Amino acid sequence: MKRFLKIYLDKPELAGLALLIILMVIFQVKSNSILLSFENVRGIMGLLPEMALVAIGVTILMICGEFDLSVGSVFALMPMTMAVALTSGVPFTAAVLMGLLLCALIGFINGYITLQFTIPSFITTLGMLFIARSLTIVISGGFPPLLPDDLPTWLFTDYIWQGAIVRMSFIWFLAIALLAAGLLSLTNFGNWIRATGGFNEAAASMGIPVKRVKIICFMLCSVLAGFAGLLQVLRLGSPLPSIGEGLELQAVAAAVIGGTSLAGGIGTVFGAVIGTLLIRTIDNGLVLSRVDANWFKFAIGVLTMFAVIANAWMGKMSRKIKVEAHK
Repeated sequence: MKRFLKIYLDKPELAGLALLIILMVIFQVKSNSILLSFENVRGIMGLLPEMALVAIGVTILMICGEFDLSVGSVFALMPMTMAVALTSGVPFTAAVLMGLLLCALIGFINGYITLQFTIPSFITTLGMLFIARSLTIVISGGFPPLLPDDLPTWLFTDYIWQGAIVRMSFIWFLAIALLAAGLLSLTNFGNWIRATGGFNEAAASMGIPVKRVKIICFMLCSVLAGFAGLLQVLRLGSPLPSIGEGLELQAVAAAVIGGTSLAGGIGTVFGAVIGTLLIRTIDNGLVLSRVDANWFKFAIGVLTMFAVIANAWMGKMSRKIKVEAHK
């Protein structure tokens, strides 16, 4: 038991990975071997980067001890800003940078208001959720602007070669995920993020600039959400104002299912990816198994509650073992 507990505490994402494998086997059988077919896996991998990038940003922020409920709205605002800029004659690269800078500004505002006025980030970003969604609708003029035909969408959405299983968006996702994992595991800033989320007062007393660390994490979270929205819009070919609705809750669920602690200080990029894969597998597996799609949110809710309860139970067991060891 103690050995299992140690493994879980060191690698909480492994529990999510084990559950993913179990569900894949179940849905593979229930779907008559369609789940892991080439075409179906190709479809899952095509959608994975869009949600996984949001989950990675949310995970990093949760490790830092904060939440962002505005990512779903930022997911829609960034590509809409880009599309409006493009219709005004702004070059593609400049339009993308404008959208990402707006995302960074939103993240900065979220962080600054939260820390300056000591407001729970849940409340601050809930307000930003409505603000960003409203701005998306307003700047669209009520009608989604048409994207120019000459955009370099191949760089973001085309399959890496004819008949390949992944799109270029997966390459972007993989590169960003590796950079984020390296940031958390191999740099002093990553240690600052974990210290800020797990031991805020101790981190401040050690000279870590906790406010600056948190604001940077807020900005990173928003930028990743905006970039994920860009990938989806370029894939769909239209910047709909409604995209990303409910995505913020799925991203939090993916982070928690992947082993990220609600109290901060614990979590990994790999766990966020595993959580996202679990959600996508459940969604896809229910459809292929001919189960009513309305059970999807029920399943995600149960899985999230189970993950939170498991994390809390493991934490109590860990403290109990430590107390017994000191006797």
